[in-house]
Amino acid sequence: MFIHKIDDDLSLRLVEMRDAKRIFELTDQSRDYLKEWLPWLDFTQKPEDTEDFIKMGRTNFVESRSMNTVILYKGEIAGLAGFNEINQSNKTAKIGYWLGKDFQGKGIMTRVARALTDYAINILEMDKVEIRVATENKRSRAIPERLGFTEEGTIRQAEWLYDHYVDHVVYGVLAEEWNKGKK
Repeated sequence: MFIHKIDDDLSLRLVEMRDAKRIFELTDQSRDYLKEWLPWLDFTQKPEDTEDFIKMGRTNFVESRSMNTVILYKGEIAGLAGFNEINQSNKTAKIGYWLGKDFQGKGIMTRVARALTDYAINILEMDKVEIRVATENKRSRAIPERLGFTEEGTIRQAEWLYDHYVDHVVYGVLAEEWNKGKK
């Protein structure tokens, strides 16, 4: 089982089927909050939808195409984070994340994104890590900016969000930049 301890309060663990009920509950409790920026809430209406997501994620993990982890904050599942896409050929990984509304404002996601970036570069040996964020999602944009990612550009109408398109800002960091900044 994959467990990555970040600090005394925070760790990441590969999502397991036993997590489905709690993940669905957290999703449901935060539904209105999450719906502002995440497009998949209408497809997550019952616990079985979360189970299907976990099954698909496990298959993609085995095939080294993605990695979904639960964020454990003080032992409680607080959200999900991981690599939405791992491209072995190009040595790139794209980080995705969400946090339950009651866990916001504690610096959790910045620490998680830092740990995932470090893991991608120094363990998975990726050359580049990306985070893509809706242009108007200022709280989420602050995370890669805090971590020293470079704003690389904007993808117009990158995502359909229920009744409108949103543009995405692409942030990236190269392995040489990341490791240089750690000295």
